[in-house]
Amino acid sequence: MASSDGASVGRTLVEFALQGSFPEEDISSRHVGAQDFGSALESLAVAKSELESEIHTINEETSADVQSWVTNAKAVEDDISRSRTLANEIIRRAEAPEVSGQTIREAEDKVQFLQRETIYNRQVYEALTSIQRVNQLLDQVESMRNERRVLESLHLLEKSWSAIDEIPASKSCRVMRILNMRAFELKSAVHDVFNHVWNSLVQVNVEKGQITIQQTQQGEPMNLDEALVGLKAYKEVNQRMALLWHGLDDAIVGPRTNLKNSTLPAIEIHDSSLLLKGQADRSIAALFSDLEQIMGYLSHRLPDELVQALSNVMMPDLVPRIKSVWLASVVPASLKEIDEFQAVLGTVRAFCVSLGKLNYTGYEELQDWIDSAPRVWLTKRRETALDTVRAKLADGLGDPKEVERVETQTVSRVEGAKLAANGAPAATDDDDWGAAWDDGTDNQEKDSTEIPPTNAGQDGNDEDEGADAWGWGDDDATEEQSTTAPAPTSSVPQPPTDDDGDDWGAWGDDTAGQAPVQPASQQPNSQPQTREMTLRETYKISAMPEPVLALIAAILEDGAFLVCSEGNPVAAAAAGLYGLPTFVLAMFRAVSPYYYALDASGGGNMFLYNDATYLSERLAEATATWKAREDLSARAINMLRLDNDIKMLKSFAARAYSTEMTTQRTIVRDLLGGVQNVLQQDGDASDLIMQVEAATSRIRSVAAIWSDILSNSAWCQAVGSLVDSLAGKIIADVLDLSAIGQDEAFNIANLIAKITELDDLFLPPGSSNSGVPTTSQYAENWLRLKFLSEFLQSNLNEVKYLWMESDLSLYFTVDEVIDLIGLSFADSPRTREITREITSNPQPRS
Repeated sequence: MASSDGASVGRTLVEFALQGSFPEEDISSRHVGAQDFGSALESLAVAKSELESEIHTINEETSADVQSWVTNAKAVEDDISRSRTLANEIIRRAEAPEVSGQTIREAEDKVQFLQRETIYNRQVYEALTSIQRVNQLLDQVESMRNERRVLESLHLLEKSWSAIDEIPASKSCRVMRILNMRAFELKSAVHDVFNHVWNSLVQVNVEKGQITIQQTQQGEPMNLDEALVGLKAYKEVNQRMALLWHGLDDAIVGPRTNLKNSTLPAIEIHDSSLLLKGQADRSIAALFSDLEQIMGYLSHRLPDELVQALSNVMMPDLVPRIKSVWLASVVPASLKEIDEFQAVLGTVRAFCVSLGKLNYTGYEELQDWIDSAPRVWLTKRRETALDTVRAKLADGLGDPKEVERVETQTVSRVEGAKLAANGAPAATDDDDWGAAWDDGTDNQEKDSTEIPPTNAGQDGNDEDEGADAWGWGDDDATEEQSTTAPAPTSSVPQPPTDDDGDDWGAWGDDTAGQAPVQPASQQPNSQPQTREMTLRETYKISAMPEPVLALIAAILEDGAFLVCSEGNPVAAAAAGLYGLPTFVLAMFRAVSPYYYALDASGGGNMFLYNDATYLSERLAEATATWKAREDLSARAINMLRLDNDIKMLKSFAARAYSTEMTTQRTIVRDLLGGVQNVLQQDGDASDLIMQVEAATSRIRSVAAIWSDILSNSAWCQAVGSLVDSLAGKIIADVLDLSAIGQDEAFNIANLIAKITELDDLFLPPGSSNSGVPTTSQYAENWLRLKFLSEFLQSNLNEVKYLWMESDLSLYFTVDEVIDLIGLSFADSPRTREITREITSNPQPRS
């Protein structure tokens, strides 16, 4: 199939060349591949051979005609002489007085005829003379061609074309076509001779890795300078230089510049040849030394005009290769190798100077690379830094590492007492907080007390970033807590808010489920004492933050060094170097969610929250330390700007936390029917129990995963949010019912009892099951859920007691209680009476 396609392509080319006919659409639209060229070239060769044979035949056939034309021209010349004699005789007779008027008229007509004949014969003579001259010129061209005198042949060919144009004959006549055909045939033949001479002067041997350029060749009359004239005549200067470059690249330059080869050949000039010989090292100095040999060889061997043409095709290919392969590989990623880089810059600069002296052009891109060395180095440093972060993340989170967060706060005696009530251990030898405060010391004396904090260090003013969560440990509790005990009122920041608007900072507010705290000034025997407490809490981070911090620290140290190094070749990159930490942290934020999500433990987002928080804290500490250093210049200190990056890390940590909480709350709610009322779904009580158990099991499994990642306080906040979401879902579904029967109330109370078993997650560490859980401190709806259970199991009198005497009014509004009464009890005078009493006492506990 390929051979037939090639034959058709060949026929099409032959018909176009001979007859000027264009191919049909099915042939012109056909895809021509490399496999078709062989057959097409064979067809063209056959057509060329036939044309040469035809021209030769015509030449032999017309040689007799041309000789006949010459003979006829001589006969015409004789006729002209005779006509001239006859004309003179006629004139003589016409002047005679005896000639009549009729004779004169006849003589005049004959004279005009003879004049026209004379003009015609003269034109024929001139045409035949011109043809003879052109034919002689073409004979000379053929003779010069046989002697390989290309320039003389081209000069005579140019004369013959001018002579053909001056022949007074139609271009379409047969003799003119024959002359033109012979001239073009000779031009092609001379080109073949020129091609042979050029190839003898410029020889490229790819297999041997050798190129030879000679000014003259023994037995050839044309030298290299004269060959340039021939190239111009055939308009092949650019084409020949492109072929020379490709041959040079395949034979010499390509093998020498290919870094993928196990060994690199060296360059050597032997006699008039440039060849590959020996083995070269992989240094930049060796490369440019060999390239300078190549450029010098070509510049000294080729005429300047050919060097210029060669530059136009060689430099756009060679310079980018050197930059992207060799120079890019030697740009250092740190300042340790900057001396070697400076040597490379000197080598490249010297090479550019050498190219200018050798009349090469087109190497401006290489010169620009030298001038932009600081930017090149900075780009390499940035790429290396980003690749380092990406590679570290791709290697996985690694082994978790336990870290400790420490913060010193000044708190009042009241806050200290609350901390003790929550089980915070004192750092003093006195285990009793009251004793520690009432030891008779001066009121202004500050004692150091250690209390475990959380790891959530966020700025509470930014809703997206969330707030820090400093919790208080429950170890070694000195007091038992009631279910209405208030949460710690420390001013330490709280964990980040999530998308559902859980108020992590509400611990110190008078929220539902918390008894009001009497101010210290109103308490008996209160004293305005304060003391310093060191807050400590541990949590776990992955293996990612430390490499990132080490990378940023190394970048900043290099930046400080460059600020004071004016002679350094990349000193101008100091300002850009201080911007690299922003790119590093941006890369971490961009790709870390994907890799953290692959964590097999299922706690990827919480690890990401911890890691981002840890990074923000350490960077804040590093910034403060940097600004306090005395060994840095003022410019180096002022160029560090990580405040915005720290804020973005905090926001990123908050989003990771919020994403995880939103996901887990959605799962818990979906297990309880999603947006549908779980109490109104089809199924019996056992189905509801299974749904509730699935939701509580989910919370317990997530709590177990988080317990090995988060700090104690952050864990309490996060798990408390899930528990609160579960409790809120049940409460909302109960309030959404149209009526609650006795059996249904019993079933709902059983469901709530299953849910309240989650209290054991919030027992103080080390306490038995009889300890007081702190669930209500972290789940706003928890006590609402318990009081709802009490309500559903109570009669009207007990409901009245819960409202008037107990704490039901602290967790439900009057309208909610009235609605619950309407759902649970039939309308009766007693029901209406209880309703009126509750309505008339909206805040009985106040």
